[in-house]
Amino acid sequence: MRFKKLVAASAAVAVAALGLVGCSVDHSGQQADKPTIRLGYQTFPSGDLVVKNNKWLEEALPDYNIKWIKFDSGADVNTAFIAGELDFGALGSSPVARGLSAPLNIPYSVAFVLDVAGDNEALVARNDTGINSIADLKGKRIGTPFASTAHYSLLAALAANNLKPSDVQLIDLQPQAILAAWDRGDIDTAYTWLPTLDDLRKTGKDLITSRQLAKDGKPTLDLAAVSNKFAADHPDVVTTWRQQEARALTTIHDDPTAAAKSIAAEIGLSPEDVAGQLKQGVYLAPQEVVSPEWLGTEGAPGNIATNLESASTFLAEQNQIPAAAPLKTFQDAIYVKGLPDAITKQ
Repeated sequence: MRFKKLVAASAAVAVAALGLVGCSVDHSGQQADKPTIRLGYQTFPSGDLVVKNNKWLEEALPDYNIKWIKFDSGADVNTAFIAGELDFGALGSSPVARGLSAPLNIPYSVAFVLDVAGDNEALVARNDTGINSIADLKGKRIGTPFASTAHYSLLAALAANNLKPSDVQLIDLQPQAILAAWDRGDIDTAYTWLPTLDDLRKTGKDLITSRQLAKDGKPTLDLAAVSNKFAADHPDVVTTWRQQEARALTTIHDDPTAAAKSIAAEIGLSPEDVAGQLKQGVYLAPQEVVSPEWLGTEGAPGNIATNLESASTFLAEQNQIPAAAPLKTFQDAIYVKGLPDAITKQ
């Protein structure tokens, strides 16, 4: 009961602060006589930013206002969904697993795979700390955004090296706060993602990456979720949105220079830097997204459900949630209506 009260109180505080902390809104081109589609995004390199920068949704859905809202982490995206402030949102598999599990039970579904974490998420140690391995982390200060894929991967890396969370000093920090704490020497290591990660690497070294953890059976993903109510009311819009996300994946594969230019404009880096970052992630081809390994199709939800169940189980084992949700919860939360045509017919 105390856990539930704490979650509810935390959510209430976060909801009250929504719009002031953790997110910013792009109000450009809004027309009062049109319904608005609200999309939460993050600034890690992904097809989401290609879609945003090229205004593909504005072109494909001229009868709607398109409002993009920037968030710093999946935990903030979850809070916005709870508040009813989002129709679509980009967040990692760990926040999704948490969101679909009790006590949050957020009424949303996984509708797309943005990327599979590779070397674009990593645990990095400052060069001046003398930390050269995960075993050296005992008693050290580690910054990571709680309830994120990075947090999940960090806990997995610690467990694989016989370390408990209580053996280290975990500090809940968003990516930009991690960078500031790193520069001040307030933290010894950090598990985070691009583009902040590349800044840390200038004065630090990788101890492990999410690509390595995936090989050990602990993969993490960046996913896009859709509100169940919105999907039920506007399945045609979900189809159009998926087509544009699939178009972006195709661009990343077939014209990475153009993709890097679009993403660079959104995150304030050079196209050359972004091109290097894109090589660190794993971006599926559209036909892979609808394969049994990932989303699957109607009547046959994909393996993402198993991945999310595993994340939920791990979070429960680490006392991050009261109990793991059953596999059916995640199978039911994969939005497969209209697949694969919605993705493959761009």
